[in-house]
Amino acid sequence: MPVHPSKRYRREPSPKSASENEDDYTPYVPVRERKMQHLVKLGRLQQVQVDEHEGKVSAASSGTDEETVVVKEPTEPVYKHLPLKARTVKTNPVPELKGERTQEEKEEGIRKEEAFLERNKNVSLLEQHKELQIIADQRKETHLDKQRREEERILKEVGESTALKGVSELAKGVEYTDSIKTSWKPPRYITSMPKARHARVWKKHTIDVEGIDPPPPLKNFKDMKFPKAILESLAKKKIEKPSPIQMQGLPTILSGRDLIGIAYTGSGKTLVYVLPLIMFCLEQEARLPFNRDEGPYGLIICPSRELAKQIHENIEHFTSNFRKHGLPAIRTCLAIGGIPTSEASDIIRSGVHIMVATPGRLMDMLNKKIVTLDVCRYLCLDEADRMIDMGFEDDVRTIFSYFSGQRQTLLFSATMPKKIQNFARSALVQPILVNVGRAGAASMNIVQEVEYVQPEAKICYILDCLRKTSPPVLIFAERKQDVDTIHEYLLLKGCGAVAIHGGKDMEERLRSIAEFKGGRKDILVATDVASKGLDFPEIQHVINYDMPEDIENYVHRIGRTGRGSSTGVATTMINAKVDEAVLSDLKHLLIEAKQRVPPFLASIITEADQLNEDMGSDGCGYCGGLGHRITACPKLENVQAKKAGDIGKKDYLAESAADY
Repeated sequence: MPVHPSKRYRREPSPKSASENEDDYTPYVPVRERKMQHLVKLGRLQQVQVDEHEGKVSAASSGTDEETVVVKEPTEPVYKHLPLKARTVKTNPVPELKGERTQEEKEEGIRKEEAFLERNKNVSLLEQHKELQIIADQRKETHLDKQRREEERILKEVGESTALKGVSELAKGVEYTDSIKTSWKPPRYITSMPKARHARVWKKHTIDVEGIDPPPPLKNFKDMKFPKAILESLAKKKIEKPSPIQMQGLPTILSGRDLIGIAYTGSGKTLVYVLPLIMFCLEQEARLPFNRDEGPYGLIICPSRELAKQIHENIEHFTSNFRKHGLPAIRTCLAIGGIPTSEASDIIRSGVHIMVATPGRLMDMLNKKIVTLDVCRYLCLDEADRMIDMGFEDDVRTIFSYFSGQRQTLLFSATMPKKIQNFARSALVQPILVNVGRAGAASMNIVQEVEYVQPEAKICYILDCLRKTSPPVLIFAERKQDVDTIHEYLLLKGCGAVAIHGGKDMEERLRSIAEFKGGRKDILVATDVASKGLDFPEIQHVINYDMPEDIENYVHRIGRTGRGSSTGVATTMINAKVDEAVLSDLKHLLIEAKQRVPPFLASIITEADQLNEDMGSDGCGYCGGLGHRITACPKLENVQAKKAGDIGKKDYLAESAADY
C-alpha cells in the first residue's frame, strides 16, 4: 500500500497585542534567582549589619535626615551568582541582631580575656579556683532568682482573686473600715504601762502580733473582767492562767477586733473565741432579752461533726451555772448532720444566743429559712484552713451573704499557710494576727518516734506500740478499710477498742467517742475525722498506722496528745511507699522540734534543702511544709488533680442530665 506522508503544520507565532512593545520585553528569570533577589531586597538591612561586623561596610552621611549606607562588594559574596554592586540604601538605624554581640561588646570581651590571662599569669591554681567559684556563685544566684520568680508566679496563680466576702457585698462594693466597738476596756494599770512591757511579754511567750494598734496582753483571767461564774468553770477544768494564745487573743476579741489566731494543737484556742462570745451574749441579754425566733447573736462554724459537738459541750459547761449566780440563761443550739433538725429548731424558736454548726447543715437551715442571721454580729471559723481545703469555700461565701450588717470575724487553726492567711484577710476589718510559734509547727510536749515498718508487718507492730504507754491510745489510718481491719484485729486480741470514720452513722460515732472519753474503752481507731480539733485530755499515745498525704494532717494527728502542759508520745510507721517530699517534711519537722531523726530519714536530701539555705526562707508557701518548695508541693498537685477530676465529673454529670 502506498504510504501517505503525514501532514505537517507550521506553528504561527501568536499575534502581539497592540499595547505590547518590544522595548518592554522582560526576559525569563529562573525561580531560584527571583527568590534570591527578593531575599536580598528584604534582607538588605540584615546583610548590611553582617558586613559591618566583618568590617566591609562604610557609612557616609549625605547631609540629609536619613542615614546613607554605602555597601561595597565583598571579597566572597554571599550570593555568588548575583553580582553585588555598590548601591545606596536608605534605612533607619539598624537594630542589634538577636543573639549576636556588637563590635564594641566583642572588643570588650577580648580586653577582659587578655586582662584575665595577664592577671593569672603568675597566680596559683588555688586562687584561680576561688575566682571560678565566685563566678559559679554568681550563676547560682541567677538560678535562685529564676526560682523566686517561678514561686511567685505559682503563688499568684493558686491565689484567690475574689475576696472572701458575701455575694451582695462584692456586688455593691461594700467596704467596712472600722472595727466593731464594744464596752470592754483593759484595766487602767495595764493601759498605763509602756509598750516596751508588752513587747517583753510577747517575746517571753514567743507571741508574734501583727496589725494596727493591738491591745496589750493580759497574764491572768481577772484582768479580763470575766464574771465569777466563768472563773469557777475555769477552775473546774483546772485552768489557772491563760496560755500564750489566750493572753493576746482574749483581749483582742473582747475589744471587738477581727482576729487570725494561729497556735499549736492543744494550746487552748477554743476558749479564745468561746469566752468572749459568752460575754457578748450576756451583755445583749441583759440589755434586751431575746424574743422567739430571734438569734443567733454568735455563729461558730467548724468542719467536722465531732468538733462541733465538742465546742457545744464546752459552751454548755461555762453557761450551766449562770442561774446560780443570778445571770441570765444563754441558749445554745447544735446544727450538724446526723442529728434531727427539729432539736435545733426548738431552741431557735425560743430565741437562741449561740449556734454551733457544720457548713452543710447550716446551709440547709438557711435555705429553708429555719434560721436567719439578721442579728448575728459574731462569726468564728474554727480550723478555717481545713474548711477551705475541704471544699467549703463556696459555702462560706454563701453564708456570708446571709449577714445583714458588719460582723466580728475570727479565724483559728494550728496550720495556716501564708496563702490562706492572705486570702482570709479579705474578709476581715483591720485584723490582728496572733501567731504562737511557727504556723504548722508541732507541740514541744510531744515525743515523736518514727519507725520503718514494712506494709505487711504494720498491723502486728501495733501491739508492740501499745506496750509503750498506758491507755488511752488513739490510732489513725488513712482509709476506712484499714480502720475496720485494725478494729477487728484489736477486738480479736482482746483489746477494748472502738472505731469511727465517715462511713459510720452519726449515732454510732458519737457513742464511740463517748465511750472512749468516759474511759470505758482504751483504744480509738479513726480516720482524719478525729484529727481536727478534738480534745482528748488524757491521751497518752497517738499511733499513725500510715503517714498522711501531707504534713499538715500529721501535725493535727499527733496534736491529740501532749495537750496543754501534759506530755505524750506519737509513733508513726513509714516505709518506701511514702512520698519522698512528705518524708522530707517529716525530717525537718523532727529537727525543728528537737526530736531524734532516724538514719533512714536523715539520709533523705532533696533539692529543697539547698534552696531553703540559699534563699533564706523555709519550705513551701502553699502548705507550709519545710522539706519542699512550692514547685514540688504534693498537696498542690493533689488539689490540682482533684479539681481536674471534678471538672470532668461535672461535665459528665451535666451531659447525663441533659440526656434525660
